[in-house]
Amino acid sequence: MPVTQPLPRRLLSEFLGTALLLAVVVGSGIAASDLSPDDVGLQLLENSTATALGLAVLILVLGPVSGAHFNPIVTLADWYLSRRDPEGFSARHVAPYVAVQVAGAVAGTLLANAMFDVGTTFSEHERASGGHLVGEVVATAGLVLVIFSLMRSNRAPLAAPAVGAYIGAAYWFTSSTSFANPAVAVGRMFSDTFAGIAPSSVPAFVSAEIAGMVIGAVLVLALYPAIPVHHRHQGEGRA
Repeated sequence: MPVTQPLPRRLLSEFLGTALLLAVVVGSGIAASDLSPDDVGLQLLENSTATALGLAVLILVLGPVSGAHFNPIVTLADWYLSRRDPEGFSARHVAPYVAVQVAGAVAGTLLANAMFDVGTTFSEHERASGGHLVGEVVATAGLVLVIFSLMRSNRAPLAAPAVGAYIGAAYWFTSSTSFANPAVAVGRMFSDTFAGIAPSSVPAFVSAEIAGMVIGAVLVLALYPAIPVHHRHQGEGRA
């Protein structure tokens, strides 16, 4: 269904969705560390399962309001891939969307810290190795390809389960555990837990995610060059 909500309502949806996504990611990471302190593989399984399910639910609930981006990469890709469409995502909405996504990510991390009564400090978990950055490129390119291939092939109703399943799988097949989201990278700086990332690693992660977005967008245009006439009348909306 098309997104026709007023911009303030869309921004509230993006803030809320991104905040809840980070609460799920960070909160389940903290819970996993507490429940399985001696088994990192089990911790990752618990964290990835909660994230995949939580993300799918958030997309279903908030997609009709804002398009359920929850991710600056998705917002930028949506604008770029629909820029020639008169009903596509407006360039003037990119900055507000990104701003509330980043704010929501920080708020969600602080909420998770508060729920589990852990202090809010910068993470010391360094992640910016060469392999991690390659993993982020792959994870982000795949995410863009999944979302916009569904949109351009009139299968938008499948976005929620498909995106949730992809992110859940990418936790395991990418070395970076698939952040694929600059807002998530910024938010997770504020939790020195299983899910955290050191501030010094964030710029490299964001750069890798932008590179992945470009690759993903190129693949979408190569595989699905035409926007379907009726794509806006099916499933999850777009702003």
